[in-house]
Amino acid sequence: MTAKYFDAQHLRFVLFDLLKVQELNRFQYHADYDRETMEMTIDAAQQLADKHLLPWLMEMDKQEPVYQEGGIKVHPQVKEMIKAFAEGGWISAVYPYAEGGQQLPYMLSFAASYIFGAANYSGSVFPYLTSGAANLIRNFASQALKDQFIPNMFAGKWQGTMALTEPEAGSSLSDITTIAYPTEVGHYLIKGQKIFISAGDHDAVENIVHLMLAKIEGAPKGTKGISLFIVPKKREENGSLKSNDVTTAGIFHKMGYKGAPIAHLIMGEQDNCHGYLVGEPHKGLSYMFQMMNEARVGVGLNAVSIASAAYQTSLTYAKERKQGRLPSRKDVNLPQVGLIQHADIKRMLLQQKAMVEGTLALLMQCAYFADLERVAEGEEKEKAKLLLDLLTPVAKSYPSEKGCLSTSAAIQIMGGYGYCSDFPAEQFYREARIHPIHEGTTGIHALDLLGRKVWLHESRGFKLLLQEMGACVEKAYAYVQLKEHAKQLQEALQLLRNTTVTLSKLLKEEGAEVMLADATLYLEMFGTVSIAWQWLNMGVVAAQKLEQAKASEKDFLEGKLYTLHYFYQYELPTIKTLANRLCENDQLTMQIEERHF
Repeated sequence: MTAKYFDAQHLRFVLFDLLKVQELNRFQYHADYDRETMEMTIDAAQQLADKHLLPWLMEMDKQEPVYQEGGIKVHPQVKEMIKAFAEGGWISAVYPYAEGGQQLPYMLSFAASYIFGAANYSGSVFPYLTSGAANLIRNFASQALKDQFIPNMFAGKWQGTMALTEPEAGSSLSDITTIAYPTEVGHYLIKGQKIFISAGDHDAVENIVHLMLAKIEGAPKGTKGISLFIVPKKREENGSLKSNDVTTAGIFHKMGYKGAPIAHLIMGEQDNCHGYLVGEPHKGLSYMFQMMNEARVGVGLNAVSIASAAYQTSLTYAKERKQGRLPSRKDVNLPQVGLIQHADIKRMLLQQKAMVEGTLALLMQCAYFADLERVAEGEEKEKAKLLLDLLTPVAKSYPSEKGCLSTSAAIQIMGGYGYCSDFPAEQFYREARIHPIHEGTTGIHALDLLGRKVWLHESRGFKLLLQEMGACVEKAYAYVQLKEHAKQLQEALQLLRNTTVTLSKLLKEEGAEVMLADATLYLEMFGTVSIAWQWLNMGVVAAQKLEQAKASEKDFLEGKLYTLHYFYQYELPTIKTLANRLCENDQLTMQIEERHF
């Protein structure tokens, strides 16, 4: 029997009952996707995950990639994984029919990615990195470059990557030093280094295609001088592949997420590394941000995928394990009770359930906005874009940070067994830790949210989000069991609004540096309110369905209401402390000096 790694019933509840993904077929672009087709898509994703990903979860962790003879060797199954993704059309699924895609709604693509990541995160990243890189090429490159690279990428023969980070320029992309020297024969000569490049080299494909940031010789300083290039590991000449002077200098040995390599690359040691300009010179960062924003929401999705697998592992253990007796029945002659009978175990399971199900709902909400941005028109399209832009730093960071706590709770429930590598819980804990770092640290996304996103377009996105949340509150007041929670969210929205106003005044009076000193706390507050919104949304749907639910569905729906109650009693109250701290102009972290540490 296949181990359970995600809750299919909850996934379908979010897709079909909460967000009504089936109604996307009102748009011509998604006309072929009725409820039955969507169900088949989810089933196909689970079948691929069960067959090609899950069985190698722990083996890929223990048999991590190795650096040999100037290249990286990965687990043999990776080649079969990539082949299965390509044959199933998953690499190109969201793209138009005319380009070899399936016009799959982003919501279904997210659902599939969630399943794949929960089954085997390391294995799931290879095809999605390729899909994102191919999307940059299809949106901004010349037709000749599209024809040269995309078919082999969609076919799973060539791996795609995003090559940004350098040894002396991590998140500070304005400081990159990789140089592109113009030639008179249509390409540039690339020289420099890149580090931490996911899937940057491996033997499961014929070629690696890097979407790489570099500065053309003589370009302006800072981000305005960054251009985007296609830099393949091998280039085609006379019908065959030959070295493109891209050297793999080594591999980084990671804490988790070990099945997928991250490489150190050196370009142009022989002054013969060809790079092909994508789009216009000096616009590379704006192009790359397209892939980065998609990847950022994807990081949040990966975080909740791993947390889901950890939750299911600890839940199964708690149901099967007998441990001790309840405080009211300490007689040693009585049999031990199930671990799940203990109140503190239930608390930790609720913590995980609230995080996994609440953040998945938020991420699917973001996917819904992405779908509307692509296929809707006019005000509906504009509104979706504003909301997606605002929520992106939250959707990336909140699941990432809380995923670490959630996987920790899974280990705690399993005790000593959870800490041992014989069981996957400790692997999930290690793998979860990458996500607060991936695609920009939590601090960077906090600066993005409070330093930019909240104020864009005269805070229109922020005001729209408050309206969406307020509409949810109004719906919830119609249900007796939700009235108290509706009041709590209403108060939370007012607190978030007031805190934001206070910070805007601080910006005017003290400047950006002071306002942003505790931006990470604002991001946490914003994220907690956002998840509370999603839980109240789910509560409304659960309350509606309970009125006519069959006996077999009641436990599931009542479980939703219990988890909603947990979030509002245990998690939502923390925003008061965060708000108090944010509204105090203390400046502790600015005033303390290096010498004081």
